[in-house]
Amino acid sequence: MSRLSENMKHELKQIQPSSILKFNQEISKVPDMVKLTIGEPDFNTPDHVKQAAIRSIENNESHYTNSRGTEGLRQAASKFLNEKYNVNYDPETQILVTTGATEGIFSSLTAMLNPGDTVIIPTPIFPQYIPVAILNGAKPIFLDTSDNGFILSPEKLRATIEANKDTVKAVVLNFPSNPTGVTYNRAELQALADVLKQYDIFVLSDEIYSELTYGERHVSMGELLPEQTVLLNGVSKSHAMTGWRIGLVCGPVDVISEIGKVHQFAITSATANAQAAAEEAFKNGPDDGVAMRKIYQQRRDLLLAGLKAAGFECANPKGAFYIFAKIPANLNQDSVAFCYDLAKEAKVAVIPGASFGPGGEGYVRISYAASTDDLKKAVERIQKYVDQH
Repeated sequence: MSRLSENMKHELKQIQPSSILKFNQEISKVPDMVKLTIGEPDFNTPDHVKQAAIRSIENNESHYTNSRGTEGLRQAASKFLNEKYNVNYDPETQILVTTGATEGIFSSLTAMLNPGDTVIIPTPIFPQYIPVAILNGAKPIFLDTSDNGFILSPEKLRATIEANKDTVKAVVLNFPSNPTGVTYNRAELQALADVLKQYDIFVLSDEIYSELTYGERHVSMGELLPEQTVLLNGVSKSHAMTGWRIGLVCGPVDVISEIGKVHQFAITSATANAQAAAEEAFKNGPDDGVAMRKIYQQRRDLLLAGLKAAGFECANPKGAFYIFAKIPANLNQDSVAFCYDLAKEAKVAVIPGASFGPGGEGYVRISYAASTDDLKKAVERIQKYVDQH
């Protein structure tokens, strides 16, 4: 190791590369592997959206845009969010277009946090928020929700805030959840909002899977607590556009202005033709996700039935495209060891629950953003693996 690397940002020493990506890369080399690992829609981007990007290129829209995003995209996004989730964001001052929700997370937390602050993070959760908090000198406070159906209770939230009143700066919510597929209904979300409004803290509400909600309609924290909520959304999951890298950050005017400074110096602006595509998605394809959602629900039901038959207990997945399954008691409860063995013997790849923080050990995350044929094959192989052990 060079002496120069020793002089780099100290917080980087606390961060390891993504264990999810590492595991996925390793098992990708195995022939005939059924991969149910990465959370990415297996659908193609709708044709009308692709055509909008092509027109943008042909019209030589190849220059920097407004750092906050094109006016047309912000207007279309504002209308979409209002009609879908009853939230009201002024496209001129309250919406920021980012390079995916990932950059939205980075820019938002970087703008919010000072060294010594704490961030409340209910777990199991997609780990993206954790290294960003640490890089900014903040300390994550993990709240294990596995004893409450993976739902954060208002009592636990209040107690944690009270115990850390001098340092807590923000609470992270992600629903529908990656990795559990669990989401909040209006009453559950209102109970959390009633606690949060008593404190001057941010709520970073990552609702990127909002269009993939089964049963009850998605309720946004941006509706219930607009003055404290920084809402994350985008087109990656709703319109199968992960590679286009267009996200949204919405919130109070003065808060978005500050987040916009970080965003501006990090990336200047999102890609012009990708913004044209996202504008088309919101404006002329607000329900593009409905057909996908119906197919995801069918896949969810198929996978749930197969897993339960094989002896796995599963969280109740009402959104996103994941099942968080408890490894049967007679099998190895070390989720990393279990997943490697399942990949080796059954040629089915799923993600260890330990990758998602406290409460995740002993579980696996299974993505059903895969073909029905692959899911059927996975169920058969998992059943055979369980029978042999």
